[in-house]
Amino acid sequence: MKRGLLPCLVMAWLLLSGAAQAAPLTADSPDRKIHLEVDGSGEQLVYRVRFRQQPLITDSALGMQLEAGGMRSGGARLLGHSRAHFDETWTQPWGEVRQIRNHYNELTLALQTRDSKALKFNIVFRVFDDGIGFRYEWPQQPGLSDFTIEAEDTRFNFAGNYKTWSIPADAPTHYEMLYQQASLSAIANAHTPLTMETDDGVVVALHEAALMDFPAMILRGTGANGLRADLAGWHDGPKAKLRAPHRSSWRTIQIAASARALPTSYLMLNLNEPNKLGDVSWVKPAKYAGVWWEIHLGRATWNDDDPRHGARTANVMKYIDFAADNGLSGVLVEGWNEGWNHDWVKEGWRNSFTRASKNFDMPRLSAYAAQKGVRLIGHHETGGWIQNYERQLGAALDYYRQHGVNTVKTGYVAFDGINLFDAAGKPYKEAHDGQLFVNHQQKVVDEAALRHMMIVAHEPIKDTGLRRTYPNLLSREGARGQEFNAWSDDGGNPPGHDVILPFTRLLAAPMDFTPGIVQLTYEKDKPKNRVNTTLAKQLALYVTVYSPVQMVTDLPENYAAKPDALRFIKDVPVDWEDTKVLHAQIGAYVTFVRRDRGSDDWYLGSITNEQARALPTTFDFLGSGKTWVAEIYRDGEDAHWKTNPHAFVREQFLVTSRSAYTLRLAPGGGQAIRFRPAGAADLATLTAM
Repeated sequence: MKRGLLPCLVMAWLLLSGAAQAAPLTADSPDRKIHLEVDGSGEQLVYRVRFRQQPLITDSALGMQLEAGGMRSGGARLLGHSRAHFDETWTQPWGEVRQIRNHYNELTLALQTRDSKALKFNIVFRVFDDGIGFRYEWPQQPGLSDFTIEAEDTRFNFAGNYKTWSIPADAPTHYEMLYQQASLSAIANAHTPLTMETDDGVVVALHEAALMDFPAMILRGTGANGLRADLAGWHDGPKAKLRAPHRSSWRTIQIAASARALPTSYLMLNLNEPNKLGDVSWVKPAKYAGVWWEIHLGRATWNDDDPRHGARTANVMKYIDFAADNGLSGVLVEGWNEGWNHDWVKEGWRNSFTRASKNFDMPRLSAYAAQKGVRLIGHHETGGWIQNYERQLGAALDYYRQHGVNTVKTGYVAFDGINLFDAAGKPYKEAHDGQLFVNHQQKVVDEAALRHMMIVAHEPIKDTGLRRTYPNLLSREGARGQEFNAWSDDGGNPPGHDVILPFTRLLAAPMDFTPGIVQLTYEKDKPKNRVNTTLAKQLALYVTVYSPVQMVTDLPENYAAKPDALRFIKDVPVDWEDTKVLHAQIGAYVTFVRRDRGSDDWYLGSITNEQARALPTTFDFLGSGKTWVAEIYRDGEDAHWKTNPHAFVREQFLVTSRSAYTLRLAPGGGQAIRFRPAGAADLATLTAM
């Protein structure tokens, strides 16, 4: 179904009379459950939102403060408005679902600043069944060429002091922090997505979409039930340096009747432009192994002067063999290049991306991988020194293509900003969330696309749905992942961390979380650390944490000791036809089911926090008329994330869409199930649930 812009679109501006300006302009979602009002009758333009006839967002300011030609623009007057309706269904080349409906009502306001410059700008609202997006646009016009944004006036004032989940902004670890639960009035500052829940169970998430050539938005508390938008600025003062015509990213307000409905909102993708790369059949979702976990455990290093250097040719061959034997597509090798034998964070300007270390034989390894039907996955750690990386970028990507590498993991481990040198050679920093870094990461995606290469970004700018426009942007880190379990002073991610992610970080984009650890304790390597889950939960994470590239993270010898766990990891896909949420409570538990895009199989992943759960479940998503085999990977009867994490059972039963089952999750535990159509041998040997 694709109807596009319907005839009700009126491109001519509707000029408002004085009487009309006193009445708010309104727009409803197609299902009429979300109601938007924009009021320009006063000195300050405001908007408000109702959901199911109840106030959700009260009077909240709109606007940006510009500095253009020495004139600061303040308030604005409303000149006119236009409306549009849009309805299409588009196909993801890869993703959580194949088909996404993009259905909204649009309201565009034409405004003019009240100062002597009388600059014109627009605010565009799109109201979907699952939320609202709005952005600011500055058309080309006399008197506006180069200009800066000095501040943003956007507010989000809510009708109650709701419960929130967020991570703080302005912290040196950027997004790699534990989510904190707090009342809305207690928020000082926060990165987005920020998620909240009302007393009635309505869930709202604030974020942004289509962030390009603009600084990222962060949120600052107002001390009441409100938040104001702020922008990560340049070191010399302005928030953004722009040239007309230009537009901001979309400010997004996702709204769901319950936590269960939020993870399957695709509003952010719908606010991005369609694929600009054309034929992307070369973009391939995949699973990969890598020389990574042993480094985090301290058994290996990145430094090629250390005898434990992980990127040794013989060691990499071991991982290539493991990948080939288990149907994995790639092998990631960190520490392969020159630069790791100095302080690669403080002196990342010395890193080479075209010269291999003395222990790493690139031609030999790329040939060996090709012989085994596997590709090497590239790694570019910049230490945040992006000028050094950009100077080498084209040659570095060409070097990889020459050796069969089609996917690159980028890294920006810079703890207090992006590192640069000025024209005199003096180092300085720009904000990690600022316009400069946004543009740098887009340049990497563009250069990779020209060579049919895919990007997985670590220490990135947060994602805002750009994977729709640039499908080679496969995944990002941008949150606290598995690695913290190996070395963090606080003991690693608590069991409740990964039951918050689907309602916060994972709303923004796929995450390279690196699940699949099967040896959960390591007393000799890291006696003060452990993976704070059960074994079954590690399998379930492949379903609950979406990414089109999933790492098979643990050491080959640990998988050899746990073949039942490895079996599920080998089977579980990374590209999906459909996704549903069966159970959800933010920070407590969540159950996803996803249908494989390449077969009829369904996969279930269910996880919990520190508390045990019994979640009654039906299998009606399977559809009627067929018998299925449920291959169950569950916590053992006495499993516990802390005292008995490896207790684990694999069992099989025959089921139908009418079968009833209770998912029993141990404390810190989980359950994974593969559903496949039953064959004659299954019907003869297995029993019904």
